[in-house]
Amino acid sequence: MSNQNSGKGSSIFATVAIPVIIVIAYCIYIFILGASGNFEGGDPVKGHPINFLGTIHKGGIAIVPILIAVDLMIIVFSLERLITLFKAGGSGNTETFIRNVKTKLGSGQVDAAIADCDKQKGSLASVVKAGLTKYKFVQNDASIDKDAKVAAIQKDLEEATSLELPMLSKNLVILSTSASIATLLGLIGTVIGMIKSFQALATSGAPDASALSLGISEALINTALGITGSCIAIIAYNYFSSKIDAMTYGMDEAGYSIVQTFTEKGH
Repeated sequence: MSNQNSGKGSSIFATVAIPVIIVIAYCIYIFILGASGNFEGGDPVKGHPINFLGTIHKGGIAIVPILIAVDLMIIVFSLERLITLFKAGGSGNTETFIRNVKTKLGSGQVDAAIADCDKQKGSLASVVKAGLTKYKFVQNDASIDKDAKVAAIQKDLEEATSLELPMLSKNLVILSTSASIATLLGLIGTVIGMIKSFQALATSGAPDASALSLGISEALINTALGITGSCIAIIAYNYFSSKIDAMTYGMDEAGYSIVQTFTEKGH
């Protein structure tokens, strides 16, 4: 039930966070980047930017707020996954926990191993505890044979793992999608900015230097925002994926040890 609640909490978080982030991004563009103090003459439309915030604002309302929203989503959901995976890892070192469980299980201290799970907490401990609890239950059940007992332990381990893994990988798709979208939006903004630059060059007579510089600025700003967001998202996604793989391996390793121990010593 706690795993289902965690999954529902993550879904609600994503549903609420995304529209809120989009609103915040547009507010940042209008009220912070577009503040009159960032432009000559206090005019964000016709005035030239006098600082970095004003320069970013010149990237254009069509792309910049969306890029800001995507970058904010990457940061927010990276933090959300970091907190979730930290909690899922439990309160102690996972390798030490697995080693202690193996040692106690090998010496027949099933209750002590279960107590370690209660102390460790987290997803890995939940899976191991499910296997150990079933181990203890079937060990004293004379109504079924040994093969059926092993199958029952494996079934409980698989069910516990299947409940934990979706919670661990929840919202990772947002990071992977943001990595692609950020790059594409940056390229779209670059193309729009270059179109404006060439339009300024194509004017009859002397080229409009102001329009030319504005177009180039828009192209470069959008490129920078898109690439920066994409890099952060890719790094975060790969980091979280490696953490999830390590936890999954730990679950498999602990589950294998529980089954093997029962196969060798159970009755």
